[in-house]
This record gives sequence, C-alpha cells and structure tokens, in this order.
Amino acid sequence: MRDLNAPVPELSDASRELRDAIDRCGYYPDVVADSLAVAIAEEPIRAYVLQHEPTFDRDEVRRHITILALTPSRLIVGHTDEHAADDLIQAPYASTSTEAIPLNRVNAVVVNRVVPNPAGYASVRSDPGSAGGEVVLTIGWGMVNRIDLEPAVCADPNCEADHGYTGSVAADDISLRISAAADGPAGIQQVLDFAAALSSATSR
Repeated sequence: MRDLNAPVPELSDASRELRDAIDRCGYYPDVVADSLAVAIAEEPIRAYVLQHEPTFDRDEVRRHITILALTPSRLIVGHTDEHAADDLIQAPYASTSTEAIPLNRVNAVVVNRVVPNPAGYASVRSDPGSAGGEVVLTIGWGMVNRIDLEPAVCADPNCEADHGYTGSVAADDISLRISAAADGPAGIQQVLDFAAALSSATSR
C-alpha cells in the first residue's frame, strides 16, 4: 500500500502534492488518503484533480470530495461522503469508494468549456490567472452509458405516422464540473492539465 506521506521518489511523482492538497482541504484527510492508497497500489501519480463540494440535506450541510488520480497504468476515481448518525450507526460516519480503471479501458475524455469574454481571451498557459468560466470533464470507460431518446419525426409537417424513437448513447461514467467562481482559476487550470495528461496517456 502506497504511503502518501512517504518521500517522493522521483520528480514526476505528484504523490506529495496530492497529499498536501488533501491536507489543505481538511476533509478527513487521513481517511481520504488511506482510501486512495489502497487503489493506487504503490504506483506514482502523474496528475490529479481534487474537488471538495458541499451538498445540502434539509437544514444540514454534508460534504463530498472527489479525487481523480492518473498513474502510469490506471485512472483512479475516489469518492468520500459524510453521513449523519442513523439507526445502524449511532455516530456520524464517512463512506469512501475507489475505482481503478486500466487506461486501455478509458474510451472517452470529453472537455466542455465555457469561456467568458472570448474576444479578450488569454491562454491559461501564458496567464494562469486568466482562467475563467467553467469546465466540465466527462470520462467514460464503459461502465455507465447514458441513453437519450426522443420521438422520431419526418420532414412532412402533416405526417401523423408513428416513426418510433431516435436517440444516442453516450459514455458518462463520471462528470466533474469545475468553475472559476467556486474553485478559482487554479481549479480550472488543474482540470485542464489533468484532461491533457489523461488524453495523452490513453492515446498510446
């Protein structure tokens, strides 16, 4: 099991940066790190994205963290949620899940980006502080497919025949939305860098 507190063995390993990001987040850092360590299985981390978001449950706020980590051979997806005490567990608790996907299984890396004031756009690589708007990163590996159906129609506006349905199937295993308003320009840059690294890794 990889210890995220261990010294980084090489410059290209981002394990230390990920552990520092988990600590800065302050959301059960040891629980999150130990859960990831099981899935990472001693591989170096090439890139990562961390998103910490609250959800509202009636009059309470629950927290959720999603981490995507790229190793030389796999995509690691981790989720951690917190829960209030219930009939089975008499104290507040956290639940974690991780999934390790071989890179050859990843079949879709989709980046949808909203760029405000495109006429004055400056590349985030030349000006990292300029990243605005939002980015939605969608990754598919065949576990979950979304089917969108709608009634099929023909060109005749007076036609009343039943033409059945038409639709599309899209891979949608995970979607991560990062906005400059909520996550800052650094969050936009991080998800773009991760998408580029994952696209590069899956192209080989």
